Amino acid sequence: MIENIQPKRLAMAAFAAVFAMSCSASAEGTFVVGKAADPANLDPAITMSNYEWTVNFQAYERLIRPGVDGQVTTSELIGELASSWTTSDDGLTWTFEIAPGHFFSDGSEVTPAAIKFSFDRMLTIASGPSSFFDSIDTIEVVEPASVRITLKAPYPPFIAAMATVPSAIVSPAVMEHEVDGDMGQAWLAENTLGSGPYMLTEWDRGQQIVLEENPHYSGTSPFFDQIVFKIIPETASRRLQLEKGEIDLAEDLPLDVLEGLQSDEGVRVIETPSFGVTYLYVNNQRPPLDNPMVREALSYAIDTQSIVDNIYRGHGTRMRGPIPQGMWGYDPDAPQPEHSVEKAMALLREAGVAEGTELNFLYSTNDPNYELIALTVQANLAEVGLDVTLTNLVNATMREKVDTGDFDLAPGNWFPDITDPFMFYNYWFDSAKHGLAGNRSFYTNAEVDELIRLGLNSNSQADRERYYGEAQDILNVEFPYVYIVQKNDLIAVRDDINGLVLNPSVPYVYNFSDLSR
Repeated sequence: MIENIQPKRLAMAAFAAVFAMSCSASAEGTFVVGKAADPANLDPAITMSNYEWTVNFQAYERLIRPGVDGQVTTSELIGELASSWTTSDDGLTWTFEIAPGHFFSDGSEVTPAAIKFSFDRMLTIASGPSSFFDSIDTIEVVEPASVRITLKAPYPPFIAAMATVPSAIVSPAVMEHEVDGDMGQAWLAENTLGSGPYMLTEWDRGQQIVLEENPHYSGTSPFFDQIVFKIIPETASRRLQLEKGEIDLAEDLPLDVLEGLQSDEGVRVIETPSFGVTYLYVNNQRPPLDNPMVREALSYAIDTQSIVDNIYRGHGTRMRGPIPQGMWGYDPDAPQPEHSVEKAMALLREAGVAEGTELNFLYSTNDPNYELIALTVQANLAEVGLDVTLTNLVNATMREKVDTGDFDLAPGNWFPDITDPFMFYNYWFDSAKHGLAGNRSFYTNAEVDELIRLGLNSNSQADRERYYGEAQDILNVEFPYVYIVQKNDLIAVRDDINGLVLNPSVPYVYNFSDLSR
């Protein structure tokens, strides 16, 4: 059966991981996950991939974490390493009281000094995760058991960012593994040293990853004392092993396979709305797409409802503007162009676009839906007289071309690592973030820049809603992107597994320490 869980509140980023051992899923105390590929790097100061976060969420604790309501994560924040926290009236100073009794997997205690070390290390390494915390000015230990973090400027998403995987607290003992001043990066790339419920004990690349219970974990001992990530590249093999009970959870199964599993005895498919979206980058710098009227024509010409119904098989909702439904800032009244060949053609002719005008559409097979979207867009635009050439590239090459603006149209997925509208407005539309940084349509509007930057730097949510709302009014008539679908999360598990919680913001990250059989 497909179990459709409608969350009371879609919200914050929450996460959790997976654990292991190379035996069958039916073994008592072992949970086995079928994963399509290995992680690349497990250092929390380096990685920005959900594949790595799957492991790291359970190997590390953070100062705070999202709450859970039933089978969904919520916007409520609760203490993990922090017993409480306060902020100054200006939103610049945050003080966290550190709970006693937490220990890293090497047996050393989690202290305020260890927390300061972990953030200092991340900011010194200055890789991808540090971008979540660019606003930090100073971190101080306040005796006897507090940490004070002072920001350079107001940054409303700060407290939400503190509940994400990149805020994982790493033991200072990692410095014992430092080589040539790397702060332990080489060692931590393939080991863990946190205070979470699990720790990495084995990694046979291409075969399996094993997590075992952290003997020094301060929380309730989990039901599963081992988690095995089996690396199974072939979709058919992941499905078969799930059906046979050799694994407990199978990742990266296509929608048709997931639907086929609904009638299988012993398997359950869980479906929940997510904040993940699929949309089209429209290169606003290249003619004729530099004309908002032409971009509006595309929004009428491309049958996005057909894409939702036929490619996503109804497991999602048409987007209405940049903000997904369920997140504050979503505008239920934002215009949603209905498919109309006539309106599209009229706009193109008014804009002076000649019949037979050529556009290129780049895509990779990194997402199996991209090719189907490409074919649909090609057919839709042919109906309005545009000649679209499809180019299939390896994902690395496609990303390079998107980053440099060497394309007309391209599909993309986006999951907000922090559940806040700035993950859409301030990444997708800020002219300082052209390319892979987030603004992949190379949209530029000085007024929108000003509004969304005000929205990011105000401590008042009412003011933020106003700034972002005014920006969206402009975006509604400039059509920087073609919005397609807000997707549902679907995951296939054995039906004797209880307590699985899916996070609407980040896929592949679960609450495995709460599961039972």
